[in-house]
Amino acid sequence: MALPNAEVLFGEAPDAPKLSKAEVATRFDSLMKAVSNAPTRTLGPQDVTAAFGAGHGIDFSSQPTNAYGMLTKALQAPELTKGISAEALASVTEALDQLKSQQPDLVKDITTSSPVGTGLVAFDLEAPAKMLTPRPTPLRNRIARRKGVGLSHRFKRITGFTGTGTGGVANLHPGIADSTQTNFAPSGASNSLYYARGPKISYAGDDQTVPYSQFSVSDEVTWSAQYAGQGFQDIRQLSRTSLMYSSMLLEERMLLMGRGTASGFLGALSAPTGVAGTARSAAAGETGISGATTSLYIKVTADAGDFGQSVLSSAATVAVTNGQVVDVTATLPAGATGMRVYVSTGASDPGDASRWFVGRSGYNTFTVQGALPTSGTAASTVTADTTAYASGYDGILPICTGANAGYTKQLNAALSTSNPGSEWQAAFASLYQAVKADPDRTLLNGSDRKQLSDALKTSSSSNYRMTITQDEITGVTLGDVVNTIVNEVTGKGVGVEVHPWMPQGNSVIMSDTLPIPDSEVSDVWAVYNVQDLLGIDWPVTQFAYESSSYWFGTFLCYAPAWNGSITGIKFV
Repeated sequence: MALPNAEVLFGEAPDAPKLSKAEVATRFDSLMKAVSNAPTRTLGPQDVTAAFGAGHGIDFSSQPTNAYGMLTKALQAPELTKGISAEALASVTEALDQLKSQQPDLVKDITTSSPVGTGLVAFDLEAPAKMLTPRPTPLRNRIARRKGVGLSHRFKRITGFTGTGTGGVANLHPGIADSTQTNFAPSGASNSLYYARGPKISYAGDDQTVPYSQFSVSDEVTWSAQYAGQGFQDIRQLSRTSLMYSSMLLEERMLLMGRGTASGFLGALSAPTGVAGTARSAAAGETGISGATTSLYIKVTADAGDFGQSVLSSAATVAVTNGQVVDVTATLPAGATGMRVYVSTGASDPGDASRWFVGRSGYNTFTVQGALPTSGTAASTVTADTTAYASGYDGILPICTGANAGYTKQLNAALSTSNPGSEWQAAFASLYQAVKADPDRTLLNGSDRKQLSDALKTSSSSNYRMTITQDEITGVTLGDVVNTIVNEVTGKGVGVEVHPWMPQGNSVIMSDTLPIPDSEVSDVWAVYNVQDLLGIDWPVTQFAYESSSYWFGTFLCYAPAWNGSITGIKFV
């Protein structure tokens, strides 16, 4: 309601003389001045409790602060202790203690962990989920992609003619005399037809057929996942994006290291041979074996990188004592990216079910050290070859390490430090000698490129000089990297590139184009797809959204002889 005006507040009684407005104003001003000058004080909880206890003999500072304390204090009151038996009082106290353990809110204030363990707090959840998923596909991005038709891609090649020195065609001397006679009868004819002409040249060629294969991966998002994720992330969109990138990454790996079994492809890797083990004392930086019993029984498989391994080799036995290490060696088949090693121990061979995977190597030697495994992947799980697939094609690694490649070298050693890059110079010289190849780039694993770069720093040759740069204030820039190897045969710079999925110990030497102007080969490597990558959203037939990718095609190399490889690079 409205406050009374100044006349009502400060006026005299009704029968008293009426005050003038000036006198009323003076009284009002005096009141406001007194209010303004009044002392101020903020009351706290202690003031309130003290006020309630004042005059009653109660000291609230010693009073219970929670429900349990209040009940416990009440049980101690003289009226109760005198009015009920000791047994009844003890029973009530015991029941209260049990209630205390079952109901924490009886004994606790509201905190970040009470009355709910996770607190009565909001979650500072940042949406959406962070995608920490590397997705490099350098081969797929670079290699030409062309339209295919039918069930296979076919092309014909002239691999050599007289004078090229290729295709197995022999050279001949073109000198003639007036008496020179050359048989020009059709091939296979029973008669002869000689003319006074120079000798006929010869040709070599072949007909290549590369079959197409179908590829697909799928994903599913349940309705509950999609709807529960509302406000945080579109799970269906995440599924589609992941499916696309997954398809591209898997194709990238096939382009690098896939192997096919169809006609014309290289097929499965054979098992390693000549498996042996040598026990020796642990060297500096090595850890002696523990858990050995009398002997180690060793089997290995040929590694095919991401897509699998060969069948198991025969077993090798080596006597060993704890504290030693064992060097396992084997002869690897051409095309292997390394080997995987399985070991067991005992007075006799316990068999493949107790022979455990102990590690893999990028070359033909692996050192068994440390505690022997007693669980994990057993050799008994290697029941069939997984290096090659019927629905698949040969990738760059198999082609560059295969029989049709222009140069292959199983190094089985570390890279040279006395003459850095000499391994590639040997390859360049051989490729040029064979087909006049002039490669464009070499692909390595990151660790192998580092080893090549480090070889410059430790080289005993005085042909290299490295300069450490320092800015004007402080700081030193260290390190160097090999980004080009100059082909000492042709003088061309060959790019050195790290491929993110290249298995350690392997390097390929690639020609992107041919140094032949009219070769009719615009790209040495090409992908042909009847249907390039597409995505399919399937009709909803259950409480889920289902998607698949699909592509139908193949990968080919027109000129394997212009490419090569260096494998078995020892990791250091």
